[in-house]
Amino acid sequence: MTEAARLRTEITSAHRLVVKVGSSSLTDASGRLDPTRLERLVDALAAARSRGQDVVLVSSGAMASGMLPLGLRHRPRDLASKQAAASVGQSLLVGQYGRLFAKHGLVVGQVLLTVEDVARQDHYRNALRTFTRLSELGVVPIVNENDTVATHEIRFGDNDRLAALVAHLVGADALVLLSDVDALYTAHPSSPDAERIGLVADLDELAVDTNGKGSEVGTGGMETKLQAARIATASGIPVVLASADAVAEALTGEPVGTLFLATGKRRSRKLLWLAYASVTKGELVLDAGAVRAVIDRKASLLPAGIVAVTGQFQAGDPVRLVSEAGQVIARGLVNYDSDELPAMIGRSTKELAETLGAHFDREVVHRDDLVLKQRKKKAS
Repeated sequence: MTEAARLRTEITSAHRLVVKVGSSSLTDASGRLDPTRLERLVDALAAARSRGQDVVLVSSGAMASGMLPLGLRHRPRDLASKQAAASVGQSLLVGQYGRLFAKHGLVVGQVLLTVEDVARQDHYRNALRTFTRLSELGVVPIVNENDTVATHEIRFGDNDRLAALVAHLVGADALVLLSDVDALYTAHPSSPDAERIGLVADLDELAVDTNGKGSEVGTGGMETKLQAARIATASGIPVVLASADAVAEALTGEPVGTLFLATGKRRSRKLLWLAYASVTKGELVLDAGAVRAVIDRKASLLPAGIVAVTGQFQAGDPVRLVSEAGQVIARGLVNYDSDELPAMIGRSTKELAETLGAHFDREVVHRDDLVLKQRKKKAS
């Protein structure tokens, strides 16, 4: 077995796969859904299921599906029209998937998510419970952002990032991003100097030009796919980026597209949520000694190392830990309400316990509830 083939076993041996496909990979030149493309995708996913792999499909295409019934010749630009097209198209899209998967004896379930569903811990648990039950029932989840209610302020931004967060949520072993380009290149694929990159061992050491917008139908470009790959690989999930036309080859370990190796360790769902999905409610400003203790010694954050507190939050909420220069160094779950902390900052836990009670003899953020911000490696 070649080294390339050995590495691809990370995909073929994955128990649970999250596969994301964009609008441009599901539509024809006019922007309408292409039944042939949908069928090719479903056939490949059904084959993965027959090999014993759980599959979660994150699919764009709702808005594209709604354009024809509404007589829209081009992708709408205003939010209300986009949401209307998505509203009409989502049921049509899932209906198509349902009919195609049924040919393989498989049932699909529609899961529409908003940012809040992964940003709030209670919603996150609810979503996990739904995915778990769907898996137990043998259902193929078809996931999309709930475009009909999402606004610019609360959108995931693109389904690439949504797919990476869903991969965390369901505990996926691999993430496959299907695109209208066949791989990652050193420059825009139309450039004569562009070279295909088959393997990315570490995204932080990657030097590519990702300028150039995505297609007219889709919303994402290569930059969003690299962001999704960074989120997944940093937490132990390998990623394959490939052409949707080569989905069968990608899922069977053929050397198509680009393989991004996992660079980080698997983390608990709580820490993955904290790192990538949570919305912070405030900031704790740390002095230089506390910054070193948190980063270098992986220590918990104590009141003595805090110099300022901003925002309104309650115990258990996610907050950002920043240096006095304003650099974000970590996210953590805080153990105190924001109105308790001003009287505590700069003081030792022993002193606080003696004056305020034993309840205050504990960390502001325990190291087990803390995720350091990843820093890019310095060029050698």
